[in-house]
Amino acid sequence: MAQMFRQSLVKFDAPLCETIVETPKPQGREVLVRIERCGLCHSDLHIQDGYADVGNGKRLDTTRGMTLPFTLGHEIAGVVDEVGPDVPPDLIGRKYAVFPWIGCGKCQDCLNGDENLCARHRFMGVSIDGGFATHVLVPDAKYLLEYDPLPINLAATLMCSGVTAYGALKRLVDRPHQRNLLLIGLGGVGMMGLAFAKTMFKQNIAVADLSAAARETALKNGAAVAYDPSEPDVVKRMLKESGGGFDGIVDFAGNEKSMGLAVSAVARGGKIVISGLMGGNFSLPMVQWIYKRMTIEGFMVGTLAEAKELMALARAGKIQPPPIKEEPMRDVQKWIDELRAGKVVGRIMLCN
Repeated sequence: MAQMFRQSLVKFDAPLCETIVETPKPQGREVLVRIERCGLCHSDLHIQDGYADVGNGKRLDTTRGMTLPFTLGHEIAGVVDEVGPDVPPDLIGRKYAVFPWIGCGKCQDCLNGDENLCARHRFMGVSIDGGFATHVLVPDAKYLLEYDPLPINLAATLMCSGVTAYGALKRLVDRPHQRNLLLIGLGGVGMMGLAFAKTMFKQNIAVADLSAAARETALKNGAAVAYDPSEPDVVKRMLKESGGGFDGIVDFAGNEKSMGLAVSAVARGGKIVISGLMGGNFSLPMVQWIYKRMTIEGFMVGTLAEAKELMALARAGKIQPPPIKEEPMRDVQKWIDELRAGKVVGRIMLCN
């Protein structure tokens, strides 16, 4: 039996370790993909930690139901090595990106096409083994997306940071006021959001991030203005320069300070979409919510249908790739540490 190598979580809040297991044989509609690229995502850090920060010194345990060793990684692209008996054999040898946000396939959300909302989900790299490995077993061939002629790195990162940023921005396209847009947090997802926003919106795009390097990169990649949230009186400046606030805001950071900035900078009747998972707690006086007539929506990842929409846009040449850096898969823990320290601009793509 052939063997596969994995960079595995063997203990929560501890470095990943290389493990060797037998390569699984696909059954039914399963597909075995030989991984060529797998992106590193900030959510991988939360899974490694084993908890999410919910503020006030409290933690949400995320270890329940997980069996160690476990393989993280969900931005996957590779080559089909083997297929189950219910899958056409001509898929073997073809290159695909893998949609990882897979549901149980039986509940009402899944039947409606909203697998990303499934309570009994099978998210790859989150609840079933993912892509920090030489191979991965995909539950169904329908989750394979053709990406040619896109670069493989872009194709892989579309499956998480891409579909997350795209889905979050889609929640703003039908708003009655479309005068301006603000993106908070310029990590991998935020940079991807900037690339998409230039295609999806006509208005000027402002960004905000604590990192001077991230702000500079954003300005070079199409942002009209970049704000430093730590600057004195920055909100006063933002309100003045935006003409009273921003009609649409996406918070790609998702912590107390980023949400405080978003609520302060949103225009009357505006909408905030929260897509970041850095954690913490946030409270808002009810009267402020009502007086501003603001809308706040939480969003995590998009649907398979939205991933296909996004892939079509990218294959048509309408998506500019964000900054992506290739690194060897064996160095995944090094780059987890760098990401945790805030030293990564754009996306790290791990290669086999």
